[in-house]
Amino acid sequence: MEIFGSPVFDVDFLELLFRLAIDFFVAFVIIRMIYYPVHNRKDYLFTYFIFNILIFFVSYLLSGVKLQLGFAFGLFAVFGILRYRTEQLAIKEMTYLFVVIAIAIINALANKKISYAELVFTNFTIIAVTYLLEKRWLLRHETNKTILYEKIELIKPENHHLLLKDLEERTGLKIIRVSVGRIDFLRDTARVRIFYFEDENEGLSFEDNGN
Repeated sequence: MEIFGSPVFDVDFLELLFRLAIDFFVAFVIIRMIYYPVHNRKDYLFTYFIFNILIFFVSYLLSGVKLQLGFAFGLFAVFGILRYRTEQLAIKEMTYLFVVIAIAIINALANKKISYAELVFTNFTIIAVTYLLEKRWLLRHETNKTILYEKIELIKPENHHLLLKDLEERTGLKIIRVSVGRIDFLRDTARVRIFYFEDENEGLSFEDNGN
């Protein structure tokens, strides 16, 4: 049965479901079971899943019209360089974005010359390496928070040590570095992002406001 010359159902649909199941399983393990427990960023959780699924479908469906692999990686580059106007994407979050996009492309565009054993092995290797790097080998997890800071005179470069000391006394955190963002001279406030290692500040937790 066809509609406007296209079949309503064929065996390719079953292949689509199978590849989607593999892709979503791998993405779920990396995003929800490896990334989220460490970084606890719900906003990125949503973004990574949507990016992965959308790129998978775009790559898989367009592969049927025999586009070159370069086109898929062109899409990869376009999505990969995206930034949000609210903040710059941190390097680790950008790396995870790279991973979820790569997973989608691999599972969508693997052709008949690549066996499913090779495809499963590739996905398993990505999961294993991500897990080992995040959970085992890199034990010091750097995290950050953005705060509204009112002692605007301390954001000057020459007062950097005073700024660190004041922030550590107020937050109780051992801060490794700070980054000054938007400055409001009308209210004498500035948005300051503080960076610290979670394992050095056990027992202290802050509500994640998405900043």
